[in-house]
Amino acid sequence: MALEEYAAKRKFGSTPEPAPGPTRGPGANYFCVQRHDATRLHYDFRLEIDGVLKSWAVPKGPTLDPALKHFAAHVEDHPVEYGGFEGTIPAGNYGAGSVMLWDRGTFDLLGGTPGAEQLARGDLKFRLHGEKLNGDFAIVLMKGRGKGNEWLLIKKRDSFAVPDWDVEAHAYSVLSGRTQEEIARNLPARQTKRETAGASDRVWATSPPAKRRAKAAPPSSAAAAPLKKKLQKSTWAA
Repeated sequence: MALEEYAAKRKFGSTPEPAPGPTRGPGANYFCVQRHDATRLHYDFRLEIDGVLKSWAVPKGPTLDPALKHFAAHVEDHPVEYGGFEGTIPAGNYGAGSVMLWDRGTFDLLGGTPGAEQLARGDLKFRLHGEKLNGDFAIVLMKGRGKGNEWLLIKKRDSFAVPDWDVEAHAYSVLSGRTQEEIARNLPARQTKRETAGASDRVWATSPPAKRRAKAAPPSSAAAAPLKKKLQKSTWAA
């Protein structure tokens, strides 16, 4: 799938999603997962292969439980710039809804075969080095099924495997620390770091703060009492 399909589905004058830039050459190995609250809540799993983000919409999200095989619908390639995107796609645009940068990191291809060849044969094996996801995975084509874009995302048994692992217990951004609701409301990035696996020294990058309401004028000194400080949705848009 080429980036023309990605661009054709989007109106860049009305969505904050990045337009495609110059394609990076082969050899880069970024990966990310974005939690996307569109028509249906799902996770977008992306691997950088040959200068673009190969992408799958995973309704149940990735898992560290090797006993589970999660359905993944192969969608259009995304530009590498999309791998840092977090924000809200306005109503009326393709994939309208809030997008969280749920995980990010690098990956290594396994097996000694280039990624494009592994994709062509329908069996891609890789090792993730993320803030939430780590270890060996495979994404495998379900041959002879439906539209031909049906794959399975599978965690391999290794030291990073966690039985009964719950993706929704980790529903916060690795970019801003925000929840999905906080992103949808354009609230500022959290200043207090949440604990993330494999990144004990992480410092959150701060996004532009949300606009706040103007503070009410303080009461006049004649009537003022001491103020107490307040405590402080199968079609997948990927």
